[in-house]
Amino acid sequence: MGNSALKSHLETSQKTGVFQLTGKGLQEVPEELQRLTSNLRTVDLSGNRIEVLPVSIGNFLQLKSLTLNCNRLTSVPSEIGKLKKLETLSLNGNRIQQLPSALGQLKSLRTLSLAGNQIAEFPSGLSTLRQLDLLDLSRNQIHIVPPEVSELQAIEINLNQNQISVVSAEVSLCPRLKVLRLEENCLDLTSIPESILKESQVSLFSVEGNLFEVKQLRDLDGYDKYMERFTATKKKFT
Repeated sequence: MGNSALKSHLETSQKTGVFQLTGKGLQEVPEELQRLTSNLRTVDLSGNRIEVLPVSIGNFLQLKSLTLNCNRLTSVPSEIGKLKKLETLSLNGNRIQQLPSALGQLKSLRTLSLAGNQIAEFPSGLSTLRQLDLLDLSRNQIHIVPPEVSELQAIEINLNQNQISVVSAEVSLCPRLKVLRLEENCLDLTSIPESILKESQVSLFSVEGNLFEVKQLRDLDGYDKYMERFTATKKKFT
């Protein structure tokens, strides 16, 4: 990509606070962005070949949305924790295996999207994200939903297409959780905690494509209670 094209992008971004440069084969985050640390609110560099998110990302203190879907990132620098205004972080389709504990410092974060990476363990340290609405960890390599999940504030957790065979009953203690997606995992019927049906806030529990027929859920204690919540939510939107 030519310098003049980048220059005109930067000039536009200075006025709009939005820098969007997708599918251009970029191998790194343009250094020139550093001139706009006080302006930028939205950065989208999806569909490039970026391998490293530089530590200088921590300088963009006004940033509300950072999207780097479909790149080649293998990690996230801990400096990202400085972005106190960040509301959306979308890193789908990369090669990330682990997340820095500094993610827990993103106090304004509403959407954390990490679908299609190489994450093998459910990320810890996210319970401090009090504003979190959506946590998308679909298409990773997670095996277990651990007890610590109970502290998450998320309204929706998407764990479709992982390798999950164990779901801790503590998931039913999530205070705001309404939607739990566990499609296409390795769950059998005995792996489903009845407390999700009986005692949780979950009104959409999606488990198609596991090692049992969905209709077998009806045999579990608490299914009627779950259906009451499901039906009530459906009525709200019809």
